[in-house]
Amino acid sequence: MANRILLISDLHLEQSRPDITAALLGFLESNKSSCSSLYILGDLFEVWIGDDDRTMLSDTVADALHAFQQAGAAIYLLHGNRDFLLGSEYLSRCGTTLIDDSTIIDSAIGPVLLLHGDELCTDDVDYIQFRDRVRQAQWQKDFLSQPLDERRAFAEHARQQSQKATSAKDNSIMDVNSDAVVQRLIDSGQTLMIHGHTHRPKIHEIHLDQPIDGKREARRVVLGDWDKHGWYAELSSEGLRLQKFPL
Repeated sequence: MANRILLISDLHLEQSRPDITAALLGFLESNKSSCSSLYILGDLFEVWIGDDDRTMLSDTVADALHAFQQAGAAIYLLHGNRDFLLGSEYLSRCGTTLIDDSTIIDSAIGPVLLLHGDELCTDDVDYIQFRDRVRQAQWQKDFLSQPLDERRAFAEHARQQSQKATSAKDNSIMDVNSDAVVQRLIDSGQTLMIHGHTHRPKIHEIHLDQPIDGKREARRVVLGDWDKHGWYAELSSEGLRLQKFPL
């Protein structure tokens, strides 16, 4: 199925959830040689503090992705808010190509805008400020120059602070801003967007007050996080499907 594209995000792989790792390995095995490409739209890992922090989990995932790529599918990944420090060394081991946020790809049903989704959550001002800071090249260079133990301690503290902040925020603040979504569609000239991050899987139908290439209808597809279910989107000549399966 040369024109079959698969998209996943928000697996949040970590040592304490071997069930999610097993689900990914099963997903890759069952789809090996049956798709043209796999897109990972951020947060493959729960935390990533540098390519030099090798673990059994990271090695297992790298081997599985590389085998999937060697079987004939191209693999593309964009950074999420948890794994934005994934670097060229690890991605090379995975046989994976890094792509930018807001990349437009061709598919059997037309062009598609891909992004992680966090930058659309513009109502969460504190998060956007944090995001802008840690995405700066100098901040990342300084962080990666620290010893692994210090990076691990920072990551654990940041995770605890994030959980504390999240519990105190209204759910609507952490969802995408509808105006930001429409503006991104207009800026890109696209009417189909796929993203993750919010953990609210759904296909949204959007009516556009301002037409895009003559069209007044658009779609926003939100991928689910892998927790109780695994989620993926499939693009093929048969259309678009948002699918889930039990872990």
